Amino acid sequence: MSEAVVGFCTCPQGKGQEIAAQLVSEKLAACVNIIPSIQSIYIWNGKLENELEELLVIKSEKESWKALEKRIKEIHPYELPEIICFRVEDGYAPYLEWLKSSLKT
Repeated sequence: MSEAVVGFCTCPQGKGQEIAAQLVSEKLAACVNIIPSIQSIYIWNGKLENELEELLVIKSEKESWKALEKRIKEIHPYELPEIICFRVEDGYAPYLEWLKSSLKT
């Protein structure tokens, strides 16, 4: 079984590239995809919100996840950023090896 994880994090439009670049350059993520425009509808502080955001799809490993989560909280502009993580059950072995080699050891 792989220790690879995929994380999701939404952020304001125009902020995703900055966050992604920091995570990858600091070797907390091997790769971050930026989906440039998603619409998020949610309740915040009792008010219905409707925002256009970017979605970051973050590829990393479980071992790096807590440090990655901590770093996102430091650089993210939201008071309560979405930071969620899913384990990768299986994947193309050469890709998963590359992912592992791209992270802090």
